[in-house]
Amino acid sequence: MYDVMDDIQKWVRAGEHVILATVIDTWGSSPRGVGAKMAFTPDGKITGSVSGGCIESAVFETGLDVHKSGHPRLLHFGVSDETAMEVGLACGGQIDVFVQKLDPSLFELMRENLIAGSASALMTVLQPEDSLGEQALFSEEALLASDHRKVWGKEAQALSRQAILSGEPSRTSLAVQTTESQDEEIEGFIDPILPPPTLILVGGAHISIALVAIARALGYKTIVVDPRRAFSSSERFPHADQIIQTWPQDAFKQIKLNRNTSVVLLTHDPKIDDPALRIVLESPVFYIGALGSKRTQANRRERLSSEGISEERLDRIHGPIGLDLGAKTPEEIALAIMSEIVAVRRGKAA
Repeated sequence: MYDVMDDIQKWVRAGEHVILATVIDTWGSSPRGVGAKMAFTPDGKITGSVSGGCIESAVFETGLDVHKSGHPRLLHFGVSDETAMEVGLACGGQIDVFVQKLDPSLFELMRENLIAGSASALMTVLQPEDSLGEQALFSEEALLASDHRKVWGKEAQALSRQAILSGEPSRTSLAVQTTESQDEEIEGFIDPILPPPTLILVGGAHISIALVAIARALGYKTIVVDPRRAFSSSERFPHADQIIQTWPQDAFKQIKLNRNTSVVLLTHDPKIDDPALRIVLESPVFYIGALGSKRTQANRRERLSSEGISEERLDRIHGPIGLDLGAKTPEEIALAIMSEIVAVRRGKAA
């Protein structure tokens, strides 16, 4: 959702109607994964993508019908090898796409949640037919918003929490109750709505400049922390989302650290790197990397170990930092670091 949110917000504020298409299932090879979105207006403004080629034309035409009728549609595209490339799918691919009118109030609640740095999960009913498109929005711990026809119970909350924690959308079956207290088995699609991943750079080194550029291109929010104002100026980092010119122990009081956060330490200065490490090693961030040779890493571990930090926590530090690409230049080193962050985030051995 995050990649299409800015355009949707602009259209909603302009009073335009918005249709949202979401990939809810794929089989075989598909250009876009489950959860991919395309949003568009009846007059032809489009953002995002659900596939490519003629499928998106068909989705757009269906969206116009949905706009007129108000009834959502579940579309299935299955193609043979001979015609696959004509409709934008890889050979033998199949894809299900759900097309609905955007609920502006629900969208605003999701957007506010993201701005606050919080995740949510959107449950959409796919079956039975008479409930198609009914929705509920959950946080990890509570129901945030719902239509009035369903009584969402513990199972829905648990599945939504699981989706938020894994970051993976899913199609599932579950039991709910209607407002008439009747049990109902539904098929639903659970879509986690997550804040963008964050990269915190401790140290405004030359590598950091390239790393900010690469991270932003990959959709990461970037924060530069460095008390040395010459190294962390806005002129040096014009594209960083946030610059905090103070010591890490104070800077991290201003930053929300969660499992969607990565941290890299690039100063080589224990007065800056070590205080940051003490904080992030106790946090749920998914990646911690520290620049330095094997000797520098050993000395760092020895210092922190002497302070009582456990070996288990110290093992969270990736160092020497980055994938072994044979990198030499600051830009190549930044690429190696960002590659390792992506590998860790996607669950691949780095």
